[in-house]
Amino acid sequence: MRKQQKQTEEKITALYARLSKDDEREGTSGSIENQKIILERYAKENHLPNPRFFADDGYSGVSFTRPAFMEIMELAEQGKVGIIVTKDHSRLGRNRLIVGQLLEEDFVRLGVRYIAIMENIDTAKGVSDIVPIQDLFNEWHAKNTSDKVKRVMQSKGDSGIPLTTNLPYGYKKSLEDKRQWEIDEPAAEIVQKIFQMCVNGLGPTQIARQLKAEGIPTPSEYLHSRGLNPPTKPPVVPHNWTTSTVVHILERQEYVGDTVNFRSCRRSFKLKQRVDKPQEDWKIFPNTHPPIIGRETFALVQQLRQHRRRPTKSGIVSIFSGLLYCADCGEKLYYSCTNNYKREQAYFFCSRYRNNTGTCTAHYIRENVLEKLVLEGLQRLLWYVQVFEKRFAQEQMERLGLQQKRELA
Repeated sequence: MRKQQKQTEEKITALYARLSKDDEREGTSGSIENQKIILERYAKENHLPNPRFFADDGYSGVSFTRPAFMEIMELAEQGKVGIIVTKDHSRLGRNRLIVGQLLEEDFVRLGVRYIAIMENIDTAKGVSDIVPIQDLFNEWHAKNTSDKVKRVMQSKGDSGIPLTTNLPYGYKKSLEDKRQWEIDEPAAEIVQKIFQMCVNGLGPTQIARQLKAEGIPTPSEYLHSRGLNPPTKPPVVPHNWTTSTVVHILERQEYVGDTVNFRSCRRSFKLKQRVDKPQEDWKIFPNTHPPIIGRETFALVQQLRQHRRRPTKSGIVSIFSGLLYCADCGEKLYYSCTNNYKREQAYFFCSRYRNNTGTCTAHYIRENVLEKLVLEGLQRLLWYVQVFEKRFAQEQMERLGLQQKRELA
């Protein structure tokens, strides 16, 4: 009996405080300092053993991946937490399903007593039937706040105000008007360099390798060097450009001077993860800030990326890579060329057959055969142009006229 009492006394009393950004906006009188005073006073007056303060400042109640709360639960799993105390029940969380599971299952399994001071909740005395209703109201509050923020952001986005909090690499906020973007010259030069390398035929992976070899700081390293907080931490390895970083730069329409809003959204107010929206749902406002990349260059890069050519393991890229499709199933043809055999043996084969879907058959074409066929086709075309020059010009004019009519229709 004494041994059990000693173990109970050794366990800590976790005094937990939480304050979200939404609470700050609403001016809630529940600051971390205020919560700490109330919790420590309660623990002292009620002689709760080994009080230890934990706080999550700036974390929403709908998410439970909060550093301090996860630390408490990890200690509880180790049998080191006897009591958890919050100022009010909503500090524990605003997701009724997870809160319900904590009260009815997890805290019971871990032998943890839970106390919410303001609502007079104490699991040692049993959980009242009204607590689930309180959880529901707490969740409604979070949803209502989320809806308000969403409406404000929708109004801003519809009016053309950029919604992104992290400016694209190559831009900086104007000192005169924080809503206006200015070109950050050193970074803009790197952006222009990346687009030019893509136009010259290099893929994102090759561009990343070259930037790393030249010792060019990554966007996060560059922002950090200027005393700013980047959205991602600088890489452990200096100048470690990644393929995804290069792709992200090449795909940003903001570089032509446009504001692009509503690229992504959250599926639920309970989830932080954002999902990309289809391009037709974007809202684009042209010419809102100085361009870094010309529209023609940007359009060319997007076209090249649609037919991007990936090098083989040997580093060889065919001039036909990304341009060939299977005549039977319509899927792209993959290029195969290794150091194990001569270049004359290189060939293209159906990607669908390679993926073992069973919807296409095994067939291929040698690269040198393809080169001969294309060359013969070009020679026939040039002969036709030379012999029937006027007829060829008339046919092209007629095709152009038909295309323009279709566009106007």
